[in-house]
Amino acid sequence: MTQPTPVANGQLVGLTHYASRALLERVLARTGTTFVQSSALRTLADHGGRLDRAWLAAEVIGALKIVDETAVDTAVDGLVADRFLDATADGRVSLTDPGRELLEGIQGGGREIASRLYADIPREDLETAGRVLALVLERANAELRAA
Repeated sequence: MTQPTPVANGQLVGLTHYASRALLERVLARTGTTFVQSSALRTLADHGGRLDRAWLAAEVIGALKIVDETAVDTAVDGLVADRFLDATADGRVSLTDPGRELLEGIQGGGREIASRLYADIPREDLETAGRVLALVLERANAELRAA
């Protein structure tokens, strides 16, 4: 008996997220970095490596849908304490060379995971899935903004 083709829905997307996130958490555990910290590092790198700390926090909170804003402050404080970020008196944070190296290691681990998980999936299928997920994300974000 063959299994029916699954239809994309919130449960399938959620389970997929949790499974792939668990794989990424293994990479993060090896580096002693939390997911929120890795998100802050990536956000900084994506925006030139130097940002206003409040803007960085708002971006990470928005992207991860974090309710407890102190989680981002704690994450950034940890990165500063470990010298992966520099903080200035005027409220800016910037990536240090060790911070860039840490992020490169995390991203490299993420790319290895992705290459295994997405291997042999036709590009057309990935593009279709990408369009559907982007639309669902857009709708969910619109509902959150309206709430």
